[in-house]
Amino acid sequence: MKDWLIEHKMSVLVVAIIAIGGFYYFYINEEPTPTPTNSLSIEEKFQGEEEETENKKSAKQPELPEKIMVDVKGQIKLPGVYQANTGERVIDIIGRAGGLSDKADQGQVNFAEHVQDEMIIYIPAKGEEGLPSPATSGGNQVTSGGNHKESKININKADETELQNLPGIGPAKAAAIIEYRNTNGPFKAVEDLKNISGIGEKTFDKLKDLLVI
Repeated sequence: MKDWLIEHKMSVLVVAIIAIGGFYYFYINEEPTPTPTNSLSIEEKFQGEEEETENKKSAKQPELPEKIMVDVKGQIKLPGVYQANTGERVIDIIGRAGGLSDKADQGQVNFAEHVQDEMIIYIPAKGEEGLPSPATSGGNQVTSGGNHKESKININKADETELQNLPGIGPAKAAAIIEYRNTNGPFKAVEDLKNISGIGEKTFDKLKDLLVI
């Protein structure tokens, strides 16, 4: 064996050099697989674009109109409290309430006014006196939630529905006023209301500034 190694030492030396070189090449000198440094940034960029797109969609969605309540009184076919949206006008609510009655005085109503929450839309009768200007917000012909000035009602012409718009006057007292008027003739003074049973000083004090003869 020793003689063989001596005889073939050059061959053995060459094989050893090749083996060491191969080991160095494949194991020691092998570079690690490079990590894609920009993969995370691309993913983050994509997510950022998605969020931006969602934000734009949310910004474009219109806000739902606010729900408000409006009280419709007077010469209207279906008086009552109605739900409305901000931006609607008086004419929209009147249409929802069945429209005007035959006795309604359209010349004293601002149909184009925007409605507001807790607004009172009062439709006067033809010949009704003491009404505020139709264009004035805060009157009770069309009231916008400010100073609620009650429209004056002619107690010699008003029907039961109109009389019930007065504070403290329900169906029974309204009928009593009509009956008194039919029996005794037209009221000569607002104070004559105190002759009707159920209308005392306290009730009259609430009514006296709201009535005309």
